[in-house]
Amino acid sequence: MNTPTHSSVQPSGNPPTDTRDVLKVEKISLSFGGVKALNNISFDVKEHEIRSIIGPNGAGKSSMLNVINGIYYPQEGLISFNGKTRNRMNPTEVAQNGIARTFQNIALFKGMSVLDNIMTGRNTLMKSNFLANALWVGAARAQEEEHREKVEKIIDFLEIQHIRKTPVGKLAYGLQKRVELARALAAEPTLLLLDEPMAGMNVEEKQDMCRFILEVNSQYGMTIVLIEHDMGVVMDISDRIVVLDYGKKIGDGLPDAVKNDPEVIKAYLGSGH
Repeated sequence: MNTPTHSSVQPSGNPPTDTRDVLKVEKISLSFGGVKALNNISFDVKEHEIRSIIGPNGAGKSSMLNVINGIYYPQEGLISFNGKTRNRMNPTEVAQNGIARTFQNIALFKGMSVLDNIMTGRNTLMKSNFLANALWVGAARAQEEEHREKVEKIIDFLEIQHIRKTPVGKLAYGLQKRVELARALAAEPTLLLLDEPMAGMNVEEKQDMCRFILEVNSQYGMTIVLIEHDMGVVMDISDRIVVLDYGKKIGDGLPDAVKNDPEVIKAYLGSGH
């Protein structure tokens, strides 16, 4: 059963062919010892689309995101971002170049408030030196106020005003996921990587997250790469889908084409889908 998104914003299901590539993954292979996590994977991500990566557990989905945002460096292949082939970069450099990420396992500062957690997403955009920040004077004060204003807008956008001063560790799981999305948005990325943003959520929480993802794509104009196991969600909100299985690409295309691909059905979706 498809999970309703309760949003008037709908994916095109057919991204324009003349849209530029934000990301190109070309013949990426990644091994850990004798285990091949990714084997000759290639796909592109068009500007402003929602591009989903699906596949069974162990298919290589999170490894692919880890390659894109610099946690892993592949033994073979190239990553091109915004038309430039990327040299080896660590996650901080990748973030500075316009890629933000949420994680399958929530990676927030549990003792800090929601507001302060989201403010950490602005770190790569801050220009003042350490001393000025510590003393909170001059340009540092003006910059702090500017960053806080932008964070408050994100808090309003994601409808979490009521928990803005609450320590993250006291929040329900679904709200923690929303805070992690807020922190990623605070970095103002060109490309947003979402690793199972709806895992463990109930139906109502999934509906909210679907709505926010669609609105981030529409209102913020962000390009999104999404890993998600709920096939109702994936088929509803994706423009295109790439399918991995044991580190190999077995499908790539529009949702209807992927859903009806015999190899994809056999490896992942099953006859019940």
